[in-house]
Amino acid sequence: MEKVKVSRLVKSEDLNHHGTLFAGRMAEWFVETCFVCGAMHTEKPENIVCVNIHGLTFTQPATKGDIINLEARIAKAGRTSFVVYGKITKNNNFKEILSDGFITFVFVDENNKPVPHNIVLDEPEDEEEINIRKRAESLEK
Repeated sequence: MEKVKVSRLVKSEDLNHHGTLFAGRMAEWFVETCFVCGAMHTEKPENIVCVNIHGLTFTQPATKGDIINLEARIAKAGRTSFVVYGKITKNNNFKEILSDGFITFVFVDENNKPVPHNIVLDEPEDEEEINIRKRAESLEK
């Protein structure tokens, strides 16, 4: 399944009163990237609704001039809902994760009733993807 990769430059208007990236801005970018990932795998992206952001924890700050890299992939697909995994890195260090988490989306019709999204996951490509899918499965438990 195709991943979505987005990079953002941290600018002055993205900073909080401590001079670091405002968590709300990072969350906005995270949700947007995960939404785009889901939208790429459905025929009607306007039917996607975000219902839960799971465990978005920040491990280190970002400052003005940093490049924030967001990567998202679908980790779980039910009949009407799907879960997207997103991870955030900074600058050219793609191994050190600043934050990661999951977002659950539901596919709805014009009356906001859940309907099938028809997303089918391929077999996991590697050990990382297997672990991400296991984490996504454990969200309900």
